[in-house]
Amino acid sequence: MSAPSPARRTGRPRSPEADRAILDATRAALVELGWGKLTMGDVAARAGVAKTTLYRRWANKNELVVDAVAALFDEHLDLPDLGSLQADVEGVVLRFAALLERPETKTALMAVVAESTRDDALRERIRDAIVDRQKRLVLLGRERAQARGELPREEDPSAAARTADLIFDVIAGAVVHRTLVSAEPVDREWARGFTTLLVGGLTSTQPSGD
Repeated sequence: MSAPSPARRTGRPRSPEADRAILDATRAALVELGWGKLTMGDVAARAGVAKTTLYRRWANKNELVVDAVAALFDEHLDLPDLGSLQADVEGVVLRFAALLERPETKTALMAVVAESTRDDALRERIRDAIVDRQKRLVLLGRERAQARGELPREEDPSAAARTADLIFDVIAGAVVHRTLVSAEPVDREWARGFTTLLVGGLTSTQPSGD
C-alpha cells in the first residue's frame, strides 16, 4: 500500500519516490539518533532532497515522524482471510507484534506517543493517521465474521461503531503493552490464548465443573 499523504500544499506536484525516500530516511534517523537529535535537515540530507522539500510536505518534525510510522502500518499490517474469526485475529495479532518488534517502528512509535502527551495537535494527528486508519482491519474482520455467521449483525450504527472501537482498543492495547511495555514475546501460544479470551469471553477460559 502507498505511504499516507500529508495535507496537500500548493507548489510542485508530489513525487511518490521522494516521499518514500523521506519517510525511509526519517525512520533510519530515528533509530540512529533518537527523537531528540533528529532534525528536518538530517532527514533531508539522508533522503537526498532539499530541506525546503520537506517543509512543503510537512510543517514540522512531529508531522513527519507520525507519517513515517503510519506508512509502516499501512504497508505491513493487513488482514488476510484465514477462514475463521479465531484464525483472523490470531494472524493480525502476530503481524502487529512483529511490526512493533522492528527497531524503526518501536523507536518511532514510542517517541511520538511520548511526545504527544505534551502536544494535543500531535495526539490528534496520531489518531487520524494511525489509529483511525488501522480500525479498518477491525471493520473488515467483523464483516467477514458476520458473513460466516460467527458474529451477530448490529442494526444500530452507533453501537456498531462503539463495538469496533472497543475491539481495536483491546487488541492494540494488549499487544502494545506486552511488546513495548512488558517486553515479553507475542508468540503463537500467547496469540492463541489472547484470541480465545477475546473471542470467547472470560467464561471460555474457566475449567468446567463436574
